[in-house]
Amino acid sequence: MQLKVSAIAVAALGLLFLGACSSGNQTNNQVVNSTSSPAASTATSPSSAPAGAHGGQGGQVVESGPYHLELVTAKEAAGTHIDFFLQKGDNHEPIANAKVTAQVQLPDGSQKSLDMKYDAQGQHYAAILPESNAGEYKVAILSDISGEKVNGRFSFKQ
Repeated sequence: MQLKVSAIAVAALGLLFLGACSSGNQTNNQVVNSTSSPAASTATSPSSAPAGAHGGQGGQVVESGPYHLELVTAKEAAGTHIDFFLQKGDNHEPIANAKVTAQVQLPDGSQKSLDMKYDAQGQHYAAILPESNAGEYKVAILSDISGEKVNGRFSFKQ
């Protein structure tokens, strides 16, 4: 009996240790990567990756199967500049031929849809969100890569 209690205590301490070692800045995000079923989804968490690390640009990262999705935002006079890096494989090869749309929920709850254009020089998709209200913005990036849907959910504050 005492052996069972000891085993349970060791397992509980192990779980606490794993929880303490995990990243403390995780938020609830979902990625949908579906080729045939729109119900297929994978829960992931964004992370702030330092520039140059794991293909990172210093933005929020979502890994979805073989795809690396990264959102970088910068406040500008005209609103918010949104850069979206859509890459594939371990080498993070840029994908230039996707149709990418950003669906943004503004802090007041209203929605805005932005078509993102590919910037060949920067090897990413970009758009300007002409909003500057303070608060949290929720962004769903919808990507269509030759019929394959690869989506990511992000958020940022101004």
